[in-house]
Amino acid sequence: MKVYNLACEQNHRFEGWFASEEDFLSQSAQQQIVCPICDSCKVGKLPSAPHLNLSAAKPDSAAAQAGDARLSSPAVAQFQQRLQDMARHVMENTEDVGEGFAEEARRIHYKEIPEHGIRGIASPQQCEELAEEGIEVFQLPLPIPRKQSLQ
Repeated sequence: MKVYNLACEQNHRFEGWFASEEDFLSQSAQQQIVCPICDSCKVGKLPSAPHLNLSAAKPDSAAAQAGDARLSSPAVAQFQQRLQDMARHVMENTEDVGEGFAEEARRIHYKEIPEHGIRGIASPQQCEELAEEGIEVFQLPLPIPRKQSLQ
């Protein structure tokens, strides 16, 4: 089993598990590897250090416990829960306008349609153009609901 650190063209980082290097290369060539955040198929491997399983080497127990405490501290769990709550709130209280985000934001700004919360996809150039027009845009990476399960 090969585990790779991956990143899409938007620099969203995630992990991929593959049967072999050839499996990764095959899936990559067929654009079957998809970013779970933005759905981009332009994904590449990040540099990573090899994992060496040395059963004789045991980590310093105090250092290991400190690392475990940092990862499972109540503050980290609370922060993660708040991020999930915020993402859920945004998803439930905004309209997904998809690729039409920039145009819909303009229509709202110029009062062509009633003001309401929207979310969608805009390129960096579109965000820059909106800012030049005085339209505030906040970029918040949210997971895109997938039509099929991730493997």
